[in-house]
Amino acid sequence: MIKQIGFIGFGLIGGSIAKSIKKYGLAQKLIAYDRHLEPLHQAMNEGVLDQIATSLEDGFESCDLIFLCCPVKVNIEMFEKLAGIVHEQCIVTDVGSTKSDIHDALDDMGTNIRFVGGHPMTGSEKSGYEASSSQLFENIFYILTPSKTSTQEDLNVLKSLVEGIDSIPIIMDASVHDKTTASISHVPHVLAALIVNAVKHLDTEQGYMHTLAAGGFKDITRIASASPIMWQQICLSNKEPILDVLEYYKTMLTTIENSIKDEDAHQLYALFSEAQAYRNTFNDTSSGIFPRHYSFSVDVEDEPGIIAKIATLLSEAKINIKNIGIINNREIDNGVLSILFEDQDHMELSITLLRNLGYTIYT
Repeated sequence: MIKQIGFIGFGLIGGSIAKSIKKYGLAQKLIAYDRHLEPLHQAMNEGVLDQIATSLEDGFESCDLIFLCCPVKVNIEMFEKLAGIVHEQCIVTDVGSTKSDIHDALDDMGTNIRFVGGHPMTGSEKSGYEASSSQLFENIFYILTPSKTSTQEDLNVLKSLVEGIDSIPIIMDASVHDKTTASISHVPHVLAALIVNAVKHLDTEQGYMHTLAAGGFKDITRIASASPIMWQQICLSNKEPILDVLEYYKTMLTTIENSIKDEDAHQLYALFSEAQAYRNTFNDTSSGIFPRHYSFSVDVEDEPGIIAKIATLLSEAKINIKNIGIINNREIDNGVLSILFEDQDHMELSITLLRNLGYTIYT
């Protein structure tokens, strides 16, 4: 158990981490500083925090671990302030979705702060402490990026904490992280915004596109509802990797544009076939650097209480499920319920049980 953990910035992510740490008893004391006092007082009343700090000099000198939960540029500014406050054994981490900027800033400062970058791959359309939850980190990947000033022991402390809040730690270099997130998160957000704006400007006077935009369109553009300020900052702080990926997209768009112009049926089929094959591997249980997961979907009527009905059937059979949820779009997925299991045995038992009861299963 860590003696004292501090939080600088206490919104959705900071609040959720604090709730998770408190839930699992991973620290003796939690302290937080935020320029907005309302969430801090709320957390104190809920028993999440043990102390409210009015400044960084008010308790952070005793912290053994500090989470920086502000925008990247603000987190960098906090390094300079913390340099003369924290004790030598204190570990500092962050929760930002870009990593190179803060690692580079740390190198430029020449400080000996023991920093391990962090990025929990989770979030919510809602923001602020009031939207925080101790369950936000369950079964999600939590990326850790060691720095030149951190040790293996520091990394182990963070790994243990991440595992303690039910997340899956993934260790990688900061530059690899930024290229990865640019490809799978940042550029898709940019494209989602472009697609939504294109439909807005291409729509008819009658608004047919807006009326009919459902199913697949809503699914691929859902992330466009995220905070404009946050994504503005992400684009600016992860500029080069995003530009590299966008350049690659431009090449791909030119290729598909020419294929359509030339009526190149072979090239068009190859495009969609390759995408289909690779996309289908995302739910495979093949091993790699990431832990296996086991899931299937079940075809049921979309009606009130159906999740409880299926969950009860499995529970009565002593089958543990990791997660269960509704698939909102039948256009791209078979079935309407997706069920995730801890291991293959429970998955196979569930498949047998539900099929015997007449349900159609898609693995």
